Amino acid sequence: MIAFLRGRLFSKSPNQAIVECGGVGYDVTISVATFTALPAEGAEARLHIYTHVREDQLALFGFAEPQEKRMFERLLTISGIGPKLAITALSGIDAARLVTAIRSSDHATLTRIPGIGKKTAERVVLELKDKLDDMAVAPSAAAAAYGPAGDDALSALVNLGYARPIAQRAIETAIAKQPAAAEDFEVLFRAAMAAIR
Repeated sequence: MIAFLRGRLFSKSPNQAIVECGGVGYDVTISVATFTALPAEGAEARLHIYTHVREDQLALFGFAEPQEKRMFERLLTISGIGPKLAITALSGIDAARLVTAIRSSDHATLTRIPGIGKKTAERVVLELKDKLDDMAVAPSAAAAAYGPAGDDALSALVNLGYARPIAQRAIETAIAKQPAAAEDFEVLFRAAMAAIR
């Protein structure tokens, strides 16, 4: 099994990276968080790898951080969650916020993740709540509070199809540039859209 790759980053997109190691290009499915952590194309990249084997397919899933890989593996233990849904979940919310949401039984946050419905969210909390003791959560990783306007803007961006980490970063950038925008949904939403573009 492949557990780790280090090589030249041949290409990257928000859900895929191709890493060249010894003349061989490995096609790796990645989360948005890992995509943003990767260096520029042509630079050396390091990815922690989960190798998924089925009778008709061998797929590699890559992670910039070991904690994200561990969270991915925990998600796979839940009935009804396969690798594609697990990587989609980690693209919709960073691993630390996911741990916080599960520990606090925050079904609302979980159901905002594309592909996770009410029943799946309940199953995730039920099966993982007491199994995340080794998953450290950084103090800054607690659910970010943007206020009502910020929460609405975040929800609007996610509903438009932007990945949650990208939408969060855009809102943080907009608030940093215009602190008053945090009080006005329309102003904040437009500033966040400008930050994404």
